[in-house]
Amino acid sequence: MQTTIRSAVTFKGVGLHSGAPVRMTIHPASANYGIWFRRTDIDSLDPLVPARWDAVMPSRLCTLIANRAGATVSTIEHVMAAMAGTGLHNALVEIDGPEVPILDGSAAPFVSAIMARGLRELAAPVRALRILAPVEVREGVAVARLEPGADTLDMQFDIDFTDRAIGRQAKRLTLANGAFVHELSDSRTFCRRADVETMQANGLALGGTLDNAVVVDGERVLTPGGLRHADEPVRHKMLDALGDLALAGAPILGRYVGQRAGHALTNRLLRELFRHPEAFRVVELGREAESLLPGAGLSLDDLPAFA
Repeated sequence: MQTTIRSAVTFKGVGLHSGAPVRMTIHPASANYGIWFRRTDIDSLDPLVPARWDAVMPSRLCTLIANRAGATVSTIEHVMAAMAGTGLHNALVEIDGPEVPILDGSAAPFVSAIMARGLRELAAPVRALRILAPVEVREGVAVARLEPGADTLDMQFDIDFTDRAIGRQAKRLTLANGAFVHELSDSRTFCRRADVETMQANGLALGGTLDNAVVVDGERVLTPGGLRHADEPVRHKMLDALGDLALAGAPILGRYVGQRAGHALTNRLLRELFRHPEAFRVVELGREAESLLPGAGLSLDDLPAFA
């Protein structure tokens, strides 16, 4: 069945790119509501922004959504991944600024708080998108593809960086039975030291620190404590991909393949999918299919590693 969070939970922090302080609260919502953001700091515009694929606007290095009145919310990918990965289908997310707080650079703080509050079942079944035919988009060497063949969301991702601290990494994971929480949710955003000054000179990464990002320089990891996983960068790319795929508005049953893909390419993939209605079918999931979803099989026993 569809779910919502049992009670509201609040996060405080700074935006990764803006550096501005922000307060954000996830509230319960009714069945079939979906995920919406509400800007509480603006009066002159419509404050409600849908977390949906067709609300995504071009943005460098993050996922940004906007409504028709021009209200925006950026860097939504980590909290979207947390909601998808814990099986939270309906919520109103109130935020008093234009960017979601970065916290530790991963989805783990969001996951921990959502799981601590718990989820409440609603009187409506989950509807999912079953992939029936391959859909693919490319940009240079980067590829993003959805294809049939999986009864849940199966994800494969490949990256290749010149910095030896990252290098070539590949991972495949079936996102069912809590796999997102256990395998991906604590993997942090990453960047190369050479890119940090360039980003900050262009008004980006103003809230970035070694406490909320993995920074590498050649073969060195500059972030204290090093990597949480030997392949933390590719795991984080998969985390981002789940957050961006969640903007489809329903869980996806199929296989996602990303090769050097980023936020913009994954959004292009969703746009291509919805341009081809013959490539998917909306299916209603019964109780017997519960284990197919990313948030299935989770309990408070999973919390200590992420609290």
